[in-house]
Order: sequence, then C-alpha cells, then structure tokens
Amino acid sequence: MLLGAIADDFTGASDLANTLAKGGMATLQFSGQFSGIASNAPACEAGVVALKTRSAPVSEAVSQSLATVRWLLDQGCEQIIFKYCSTFDSTQDGNIGPVAEALLDLLQTDVAVVCPAFPATGRRVFMGHLFVGDRLLCESGMQHHPLTPMTDPDIRRWLGYQTRGAVGGIALDTVRAGSASLAAAFAAERQAGRRLVVTDAISDDDLVTIGLAVAGHRLVTGASGIAQGLPQNFRARGKLADAAETLPPVTGPGVVLCGSCSTNSQQQVARYATANPSLAVDPRALAGGEISPEGVSAWVAEQGDNTPIVFSTAAPDAVAEAQRRFGREAIAGHIESFFAALARSLADAGIRRIVVGGGETSGAVVEALGLASMRVGREIDPGVPMLVGERNGPLGLALKSGNFGGPDFFTKALQELERP
Repeated sequence: MLLGAIADDFTGASDLANTLAKGGMATLQFSGQFSGIASNAPACEAGVVALKTRSAPVSEAVSQSLATVRWLLDQGCEQIIFKYCSTFDSTQDGNIGPVAEALLDLLQTDVAVVCPAFPATGRRVFMGHLFVGDRLLCESGMQHHPLTPMTDPDIRRWLGYQTRGAVGGIALDTVRAGSASLAAAFAAERQAGRRLVVTDAISDDDLVTIGLAVAGHRLVTGASGIAQGLPQNFRARGKLADAAETLPPVTGPGVVLCGSCSTNSQQQVARYATANPSLAVDPRALAGGEISPEGVSAWVAEQGDNTPIVFSTAAPDAVAEAQRRFGREAIAGHIESFFAALARSLADAGIRRIVVGGGETSGAVVEALGLASMRVGREIDPGVPMLVGERNGPLGLALKSGNFGGPDFFTKALQELERP
C-alpha cells in the first residue's frame, strides 16, 4: 500500500476512492469498524478507510484517526490523506482542525495543505472562502444542516476556531504560477509557523498543480479533489502497476435507502418516487417506536419486481421540529439504527443492489452489513463510484453524499450496478 487515507464518513471515503481509482491506483475502501483488516488486508496501491467521525467529539475523532493512520503506516503507506467533506462540515468546536494537528504530530511533519475544493460538484475555494456553485457556503443551504450548520464561508477563520496554531493561506495567483512557486509558498508558511495552510483552487488544473507541489508532504488534507494529482507522483517514480480494475455486474433485486435531508436529496427522492414504490419514514414515528425495520422489510418484499425507495428525507423545518421534540442526537441515532437494521434484513432476504443517500446513513448501512472492505469500480456520478463487497455473494452498493448526484441519480445508480 503506497497511499493511505482516512475519511470522516463513508460517502466521503467512496468519493476519495473514486478519485484515486480514476487516477490509476488499485484502490480498496475499508471500514474502520473492523479491526480484522489489520491482520488480513487485501493488497492494493491505495487504501481508504471510512470512519464515522464527522460529528464525533474531538477526543474520539482524534483517537480513531490516529489509530487508523498507524495501521496505514504499518501497511507501508508513504503519504497520508485526511479527507473531509467539500462543504467542510464542521462546527466551531468541530474536529477537522484537531485531527489535522494530531496527524501532523504523529507523522512528525510541520505543514499540510487544507483544500476542500471539488470543482466537479461546484465547490471552489477563492481567497480562502468556500463557494458552492455561485453562492458562498453560508448561503448554499449548508447553513441549515441538521448536524453541522455552516454559517461562515471563510475556511481560515472557521479552522482557526478549532486549532492551537495560526492558519495560513495561499492565494490562487500563487497556485496558477505553478507547482514550484506553490512549493516555495508552502515552505514560507512552514517557516512562519503556520502548519495548516488553506489553499485556493477553482479548477481541476489547480488541484493537479497542488498535487504536484505536495509530492513530498507526509500529510495532505482536503476533499476528494485534492487527490487528483497524487497518483501521478507515484507513477513518475515507477511505483504504479496501472492495471485497470473491472468489477463484475451485480444482478438481483435492488432498493434505495435515503436518510439525507439535503435540498438535493429531497429533489432526488421526489423524482424517484414518482415512478417507483416509496415509503416515507417519519423520524418522530421512529422515535416513538411506531415503525420497525421488520415491518418495512416486509413492505419492500411486497413490491415484487419493483425497486422501492425508503426514505427519512424531510424539509429542514420538519427535521428541526423532530429535533426539538426528541433531541438532535437521539433523532440521528434512531434514523441510523433503523436503516442499519433494515439494510441487514434486506440483504439477508436477497437484495443484491443497495443505493444509499446520506453520509451517516451510508456508514450505518455498511457497518451493519459487515463489509470490512469493498472493491472500487467505475464512476456513477462525480464523487460516487460503484462498490462491490461480499455478503453471501457479490453485493453492489452506491454510497452518495446528500449533496451529490443528478436528479435521476437513484435510477442511474441501480442501472450502473448491474451493467457489465
């Protein structure tokens, strides 16, 4: 294993794994829940470990991240990526800064790029500010996120709330001057004692330039776009086999499970439900014990050859009302536990294709299915690859961040999973 990565949720891990696989690296996605990977890890050139630390307390996120990176180093990794969301999902008391600083200490290095840009999905960093499409982050809908509302687009300032040291910055003009100029800028930030450096990027070319400039860095942090230039660094040293990964089609019954409440997910759910059986799960009913995974699993079975969707997706005001009534963490826990139990029941009943919307929901589903590792195949939509794990035979999955995917993503994903 040459390149190791940790991601703070499961959709983020598959997003990064997708980028590395497209770059020509033989890539596996691991679940951080399963310690068995430490003693029996399949061979690969890039290993991406999915954690569930995005909204975890700082101490827990740091502990899990350090333990996982130590395992990656034991596998021979020469460079580490800390992957977080391209909307920098974190509160002022969040853990992105503390995890990054802890990894700098562990790796005994003194500078790391910070770049959540992912232009393919409209995320760009300019003058240290994060944009989603043509809107600042705090005007993009992320200000209403139920767990990590983003109310400030200035990544330097937001990261500064979380870190011990000063946060640096490198402007787009320096990036556009080329990798040598950018490398010199990182050196200057290091000399000034600024260990975490927010770096502008508004195009894929910018991210490739950054990738070349950080070839010798032990730690790289950012969204999946930051990895675009990294495979070439290993290829230039003759370390990649460049063997194409081809996954077999996965046939059999399918289902869509969506726990994301993003505006994009709401539109995707509404589109899919117009032509397919749909079941809305009210978080308040879950909390009150009025809905059970067993009952919903039976409903899915009743749909026969159709491919239904089960969703807890709701508008922000409905989510807020449920959180006020039962508590934010309690509602999130009920939703995750429900989808975890439902996915396990459906897989045991013969479902072979599972498309999941939402990072927390995806993590709950993968862990419930007991998938220690998954092979990474072709891209379905930007940031979302097809994945194949083993559970009583091949099991195909697509794990989608709430904000990712086009209007017909669910239909497209189900079709892609069974396409040769």
